[in-house]
Amino acid sequence: MNVKKFLAMLLTVAMLGGALAACGGNPAPANSPAGGGETASGNSETPSVETVDINIGYMPNYGGMWSMMTAAQKGFFEEEGLNVSFTEFQDGPTIIAAMENGSVNFGYIGQGAHKLCVQGNATIIALSHISNGDALIGGPGITTVEDLKGKTVAYSSGTSSEDILRNSLAAHGMTMDDITAMDMDAASVVTAMMSGGVDACATWSPNSLTILEGMSDTTKLADNMTFSDTSVSLASWIVTPKYLEENRDVAVRFVRALFKAMDYAADEHHDEVAQWCADKAKLDYDTMYNQRGDADWLTGKEVVDGVSDGTVKGYYELQQKNLLDGGSITEEDVCPVEDYVAFDLMTEAGNY
Repeated sequence: MNVKKFLAMLLTVAMLGGALAACGGNPAPANSPAGGGETASGNSETPSVETVDINIGYMPNYGGMWSMMTAAQKGFFEEEGLNVSFTEFQDGPTIIAAMENGSVNFGYIGQGAHKLCVQGNATIIALSHISNGDALIGGPGITTVEDLKGKTVAYSSGTSSEDILRNSLAAHGMTMDDITAMDMDAASVVTAMMSGGVDACATWSPNSLTILEGMSDTTKLADNMTFSDTSVSLASWIVTPKYLEENRDVAVRFVRALFKAMDYAADEHHDEVAQWCADKAKLDYDTMYNQRGDADWLTGKEVVDGVSDGTVKGYYELQQKNLLDGGSITEEDVCPVEDYVAFDLMTEAGNY
């Protein structure tokens, strides 16, 4: 099934109704680039661009690295006057916390951490891809979601792990109260599952692949495609509202570099990109290459066109509805997606 085409049909009937209360903060444009950097050299016919140091928070999987590493390796960050460094994290909420304390400027998040964007902690500046990398996995003797009743399930709160778990339970008339939920970091989920310390787990790729391939008698109980008729799982690039207000020009340049990278890597060059990601994450090539099926990888042009025709807005509206229905956000959090998604910035960055 082509997720993008299916969701395009779904989104025509999946809009949020009613008046929405404001939340977060509208991304405010700034008219000048960030200060403090050195001016990159250029010839007399080319306007110089200010060189800015930025730190990018990412997760060590194909989804978290594909566009970032392509932009670095193909020189797209350099073209935009961005001197980049990278910091690895295990989940989106931790990346947002690092952004809030100023140690990270730009970050990548999966589905679950988007609730913090709805709540105003971060602003989305680019849609990365539509994910199918999350999975709810049962251990020996757990072959259906109903079998989870009274069982111990490992998950990571505030992430796509919690999202896939809550969606799966809700689809079968269950809640978190029907299981013994054990909250732990992503690495600990794998250890607990493979050691037999828990009965089931909810996690994302490549951890899901590691568990399914490394354990016998496991069953994939659900993944993102299980709910493709009613939900969407998105991955995005984000900044804090404060950083965006003060450094809008830098954010535009960052997204433009990503869009160029996405054009290069979405439909082709997967073997090359997987090697770059594997080298950075210090994982073997096959582990990274096998993750190429975890999403519908979007080109930068597809994102820009989707912003123009309303498709991307529809994705984020549906996502917010899913977060509300799953209990990740409250009615008080609900707001227009324009409050935390910088559609105008994506459009501006798409001029290349």
